[in-house]
Amino acid sequence: MFFQPCKKLYKFLLFPYSLGMFVSVAVDPGSEGREKELADLLGQYGLKKVQRFLWESAAISADTLNRLKRDLDKATDGFDKLRLFQFPMEGTLVLSSLRDKKWRRLVAVGKR
Repeated sequence: MFFQPCKKLYKFLLFPYSLGMFVSVAVDPGSEGREKELADLLGQYGLKKVQRFLWESAAISADTLNRLKRDLDKATDGFDKLRLFQFPMEGTLVLSSLRDKKWRRLVAVGKR
């Protein structure tokens, strides 16, 4: 019997970041009450506070990130500003920002 590696294991061995991504969230809250509310929400998702308005995690899955964005959208109003830095997201750096209750996305692609 020959050893047949599992595709998931093979992918993990070659690309160890494929199970999660680095996410950094910069928060500019509209009020002090909102600051605490957003801090609690980011902490629930496993992000750690590294500076006053900056939260980071190196192990967030794409599904968890989508839920986080949805919850952040619900927890903010038009005065709050957020910026998410995601790497790797399909091998690129993705910047998502929430301003005036609208998400904007910028994808930084390097030369190939």
